[in-house]
Amino acid sequence: MVKILGFDSSGLVASVAIIEDDNLIAEYTVNYKKTHSQTLLPMLDEIIRMTETDKKSFDALAVAAGPGSFTGLRIGAATVKGLSLALDIPVVSVPTLEGLAYNMWGCKDLICPIMDARRNQVYTGLYKFDENEELVTIMAQVPLDIEELIDKVNSYGKKVVFLGDGIIPFADIIRQKIGVEYSFAPAHMNKQRAGAVAAAGMIRYKNGLYETGDAHSPIYLRMSQAERERKEKADKNE
Repeated sequence: MVKILGFDSSGLVASVAIIEDDNLIAEYTVNYKKTHSQTLLPMLDEIIRMTETDKKSFDALAVAAGPGSFTGLRIGAATVKGLSLALDIPVVSVPTLEGLAYNMWGCKDLICPIMDARRNQVYTGLYKFDENEELVTIMAQVPLDIEELIDKVNSYGKKVVFLGDGIIPFADIIRQKIGVEYSFAPAHMNKQRAGAVAAAGMIRYKNGLYETGDAHSPIYLRMSQAERERKEKADKNE
């Protein structure tokens, strides 16, 4: 029996889950206007208490490693680093877009998770499930202009399902520009979930794809706003 404790704080959603082999023991997900520093550990304490789980029974921690909110990713990283040290268990880094795509397990369409990255861009990737129901990466996660993404999706000529918080700001332009059959995932499948992160993390863990808490670091894909502003200022002063 393998037991995984999963976290996702990469976006507006805060989520914690416990999975034991193929059994989802508990999941606590909140999509509301509170900072993850206020919610993540209390949510963990609650599912531990409700399920009477011994923290020492976990084999590994799975975390949505990025991209996403810089603050959210740092909170998630700090949480798993601390727990990894305290419990002496490894961390499984799950790319955020891969975790989102795993929500759509069993889907036969092209899967396109999108996260709002501001400046008319999204964090995105393209995925599908193969004949063995294994998630295959068609395009690794990357920041893209939304119109460039739509052009790329159109080039595949296949039905696609979109999910993620990028649907809200970009739904209209997708409807206008998309040239293939498409759909938007329903409410219970279209946001980050720690259960999906833990399930994807379980596969990675069994394949030996894990690291120590000290070695874990978030995947940002691009500079933060503060870093961009410093670079712009430095370039002007040269």
